[in-house]
Amino acid sequence: MKTPLCNFCLKSGMLCPKCEEKVRAGEITDLDIKIAKLLLGLEEKFPVLQDIYLHRTVETGNIITLLVNRNDVSRILSQGGKILRAIGDETGKKVRILEYKGDLRKFLEDIFAPASIVTINTIWLPDGSTETRVILSERDLKRLPASVETLKELARKIRDVTLRIESETARAR
Repeated sequence: MKTPLCNFCLKSGMLCPKCEEKVRAGEITDLDIKIAKLLLGLEEKFPVLQDIYLHRTVETGNIITLLVNRNDVSRILSQGGKILRAIGDETGKKVRILEYKGDLRKFLEDIFAPASIVTINTIWLPDGSTETRVILSERDLKRLPASVETLKELARKIRDVTLRIESETARAR
């Protein structure tokens, strides 16, 4: 497994000056280190983990989100959810896997899955800021993987996107 930390630091538990500086600068969090160590321990049981790149992790509410390269999402999910279950059992939280870089629509579809997005709009506010409006069907509002507030916070932490989530029926009124 590859991470922004060097493997020696992960295995030994002692950070070299370069990795220590990344922690001090806020590029790497304690959660990143904890999950990277956990994945390193799972490599023996799941050899597919040797090829993934873990960019960072984000914790929001009862969800831990792992941000990995595009091809790594399918590698992790190819194990039938066993890797996610192992991480969830260890942390006591739900685990989500998202692509690190990618377009905004794909990112939003992934965080709202299994719910389907009807449309996405950008709203420009008078103060110069923007909000992204996500419209879901009434049926899909019940299928969200987490609370609306948790999903909003997740989008803000990962992509610095302010979300406004609405239902299709509320929009029609």
